[in-house]
Amino acid sequence: MSETPARGDGLHPDDLPIREELRGKSAYGAPQLDVPVQLNTNENPYPLPEPLVERIAERVREAARGLNRYPDRDAVELRTALAGYLTRTTGHPVTTDQVWAANGSNEVIQQLLQTFGGPGRTAIGFEPSYSMHGLISRGTGTHWISGPRAEDFTIDPGAAARAVAEHRPDVVFITSPNNPTGTAVDADTVLALYEAAQAVGPTLVVVDEAYVEFSHRPSLLPLIEGRPELVVSRTMSKAFGAAGLRLGYLAAHPAVVEAVQLVRLPYHLSAVTQATALAALEHTDTLLGYVEQLKDERDRLVAELRALGFEVTESDANFVQFGRFPDAHEAWRKILDRGVLVRDNGVPGWLRVTAGTPAENDAFLDAVRELKKEQRA
Repeated sequence: MSETPARGDGLHPDDLPIREELRGKSAYGAPQLDVPVQLNTNENPYPLPEPLVERIAERVREAARGLNRYPDRDAVELRTALAGYLTRTTGHPVTTDQVWAANGSNEVIQQLLQTFGGPGRTAIGFEPSYSMHGLISRGTGTHWISGPRAEDFTIDPGAAARAVAEHRPDVVFITSPNNPTGTAVDADTVLALYEAAQAVGPTLVVVDEAYVEFSHRPSLLPLIEGRPELVVSRTMSKAFGAAGLRLGYLAAHPAVVEAVQLVRLPYHLSAVTQATALAALEHTDTLLGYVEQLKDERDRLVAELRALGFEVTESDANFVQFGRFPDAHEAWRKILDRGVLVRDNGVPGWLRVTAGTPAENDAFLDAVRELKKEQRA
């Protein structure tokens, strides 16, 4: 009788009978290193304010009294509060039945792909972009296609529409602001792609607005009006400073919300998650005040980096893509040697830095000044 191989014996996932489309792939993740300044994961650097912490404790305490029961399966109170937040901040009326919530925007994307993608179906995104779109597509058995971006990392509507016409996808991803580049997409481009997508057949178009609260531009959410195949996804991880909460949501036609409920796991949002998110929504104004500070810091990073002679991509997010480096990974290492962790996303010649506190950003700028001096020497 053979023994089960132990961990560390050299067995690799590819040695197991995994699905073919997963072979040779790497799991999503950013290196977590113990350095003084960590600006690599696009987190909000400001801890939650103490009044909000207290309100979370109150709401969770209330929820804890009923943990012997399943949570609200449909998260109606939370979806109503999210609809109110969207209505107030975008000026476009959104109702409870137009909102769905899940464990992070990644689960929202997964549920959309489980519903509208899957084996025999295709999704397209315009890369470089958020790598989880492709990873979740493969994880749901959806064929992934990498669409084109222009040299300045924007989406060329004509080239993108031609890619849609050629590949006839079932799901189209548009990320605005885009990760890792920070670039935003205008409404005309979204409308052009939506029309191109519907011309090849009923096609779901997903606008990923994870960073929209940091944008110079208004949300694209009003475009869902009269367009049942258009979805806008959001998260509370960034603007709400709640990355540890894992709460994402979407806004769309009520029929889309009904459709994703066909694949959601039973009681997928815990009572504690719902209580915590509701508490955070009560403190929206305070949290969005931190967003304004981060927007100012983001703009300062752009200006300072350009003054130092770096190329910088226009940013509508809470991070900045800068370069160009003959060897981006070597530059990443030299910045790390100075106690600052930024992100090497694998975009040739470019690195990405998250906007942190003023002190963190000062440390980063000092590090890249030294790097620039070394390059000129």
